[in-house]
Amino acid sequence: WIGILVLYTVHKGQFSCPGGGLLHSYLLGLIILLASIICALSALVYISMQGTISNPGPRKSLPKILYTRLLLYFPEFIWAVVGAVWVSDNSVQCEKTVINGVIGTVIASWIIIIFTVIGVVIVFDPLGGKKTFYLPDGVSRNLESSQSGQLLYNVKSSATRVWEKRIRLLCCCIVQDDDHRVAFTSIAELFRSYFSDTDLVPSDIAAGLILLHQEQDKMENCPKEPDEVLCHSPSSLVDDLDVELENAAHYMLFAAAAYGWPYYVYTNPYTALCKLNGDCCRNSPTDSDITGSDRHNFHFGSILKITGLQYRDFIHISFHNKIYEIPFFVALDHKKEAIVVAVRGTLSFEDILTDLSADCEDLTLEEVLENGFVHKGITQAANYIYRKLINDGILNQAFTIAPEYKLVIVGHSLGGGTASILAIMLRNSFPTLRCYAFSPPGGLLSKSLADYTKHFIISVIVGKDLVARLSMPNMEDLKRRIVRIVANCNRPKYQILLRGCWYEVFGGDPDDFPTELDGRNQDALTQPLLAEESLMVHRSPSYNALDEEPHLNSPPQYPHLYLPGKIIHIVEECSSRRLCSSDIKYTAKWSNETVFSSILISPKMITDHMPDVVLKALNSLSQEHGSCLSC
Repeated sequence: WIGILVLYTVHKGQFSCPGGGLLHSYLLGLIILLASIICALSALVYISMQGTISNPGPRKSLPKILYTRLLLYFPEFIWAVVGAVWVSDNSVQCEKTVINGVIGTVIASWIIIIFTVIGVVIVFDPLGGKKTFYLPDGVSRNLESSQSGQLLYNVKSSATRVWEKRIRLLCCCIVQDDDHRVAFTSIAELFRSYFSDTDLVPSDIAAGLILLHQEQDKMENCPKEPDEVLCHSPSSLVDDLDVELENAAHYMLFAAAAYGWPYYVYTNPYTALCKLNGDCCRNSPTDSDITGSDRHNFHFGSILKITGLQYRDFIHISFHNKIYEIPFFVALDHKKEAIVVAVRGTLSFEDILTDLSADCEDLTLEEVLENGFVHKGITQAANYIYRKLINDGILNQAFTIAPEYKLVIVGHSLGGGTASILAIMLRNSFPTLRCYAFSPPGGLLSKSLADYTKHFIISVIVGKDLVARLSMPNMEDLKRRIVRIVANCNRPKYQILLRGCWYEVFGGDPDDFPTELDGRNQDALTQPLLAEESLMVHRSPSYNALDEEPHLNSPPQYPHLYLPGKIIHIVEECSSRRLCSSDIKYTAKWSNETVFSSILISPKMITDHMPDVVLKALNSLSQEHGSCLSC
């Protein structure tokens, strides 16, 4: 607006050129139009800053201004068309500076319009007030039961279709088949059931996460009881931990190598491409079986660099990647005398769909009494690798070459979860096998199967890793905590977000805000929010798992699932979260699945999951143990 105003003022008396009259009217109309839009936006910003998240009373006039801004789009669009027509008119012979200024104005106008339309499409909720029909059992809407049931079914179907369209739009770049369509529907049901019962927008969730993080830091800074600080472990467990840490550091190289060239380039950004260009053409794996695309041998060359193996040590390599079908390789590890099956973690849209197919299904195995529930998508990925290893004779070929070697299965993230379920499937055929799951997803195995795997699976978790704590009950618990703390906060959302950004970047003391509802009951969560609806519209099916008095006659849709095997938890010794020295020290201890029954909010909740961070932590602990032994 300022730029156009300056252009109009400077050239005010120079519109006598051919086409200048139209130009004068266009600029004057645009100045008035943009001034109106700026006033509407300023009013929107000011009114949006009033009240709190759970008290929208001071913002009750917001819809009228929002619709006013919406009406201004029509003249804005018309004026953009007029400007485009004027720019394309060859008969206009005004000053070049004026013409270039108008061209820039027209381009900027269209960019703003296009991005605004895209933003509205992304943010707009087609369901709108239909969410109010999601009700807990036993609540009447003064409708006939059949009408009410049909209405609820229609709303749920609409919500599922909306989520399915969003997922299809996000995955428009990948080839879609029947497996994809089934996965889209399953994931859409998951998102619908999770988000249908709350009336929160993304910025509300961001504010809730900021408040939870500061509350969590305040709790961590509180002095602990003496019996919590002093913890003694039997010497046998300490020795066992040192051995497993050394093994984990070794096998993490294989799990990281499964990511191929993206991981190698990420960890060696300056030299990786030069090394791969120089070496990959010479490392032609003629003796190993490779499936899938590996253009220029970059994947295989990276695996060789990371593991330090020779190309003849590889039995089978698969870069084939579809939904429920993830890459893996089988190699001979002569240092540990092991046949290693390394499964890749999440690296593609197909892998994300596999992760999000979080329904539960039974794992049926002969001669294993501890059958239970498992993550559906990861189990299908494990089934795919199992068929390849057994039906295609890959493991038979490996044991023919090295019959005295043991079988070890490794993987990181999605690969860690797949490796764990694959180890359960192969356990009867290979009783001595070991599995190292690095940062596996938390919602993986039922309690009985998790206990069964403690004999042969080691899970390694670093810090406040989010993925290791991801499960539907944990997500429901996080949602409940966000609703409670947001409903209890009496500050405007913009203050929460600004203070939170400052705290995350620069640190300091956590903000002083209430951490409990101060004796308020469940009615405190039903303060009005958007059209007098409550923060929590109803409890979703999986929410039953978190009830104080769960309904025994209606089991939750998503039962509690746990991490596999024995768990090694690695944490930083550094006291400060920010501006730490580069020489970070780690400590490791045996842990149990209950420690990971809640999602922790932290700036490192994502970075602690990264394979390079896990490898760095394991190498640090392994080297520290080695130096102690030498002393």
